Amino acid sequence: MEFFGLFNYWVFIFLMMAGFYLLLSARNLVKKIVGLNLFQTSVFVFYVSAGKVTGGTVPIQQEGITSYSNPLPHVLILTAIVVGVASTALGLSLILKIKDTYGTMEEDEIDSLDVAT
Repeated sequence: MEFFGLFNYWVFIFLMMAGFYLLLSARNLVKKIVGLNLFQTSVFVFYVSAGKVTGGTVPIQQEGITSYSNPLPHVLILTAIVVGVASTALGLSLILKIKDTYGTMEEDEIDSLDVAT
């Protein structure tokens, strides 16, 4: 197996680890949302890569075609993209509410303000 034959899986691993690292290490709440989006994008890349059939065609019966690509992974990813956009919007709106309440988006400052009250 050569490196470029598995390029999409290397992209998946890189995006997943970058998103996971950003999600755990960032102290800013917006950066955590960006990390979550990177993590979600890596899963999208993985599912689309796994759904690809080499030499496969669209699933419409025709003469002489024996290999079909499954459209289900692509449909699931479209649904996941919509859910991802909605969860991002909800997360950002909650961050705006936290910013209005505490005056900051930094996790450490929010913790210290919460302990002080």
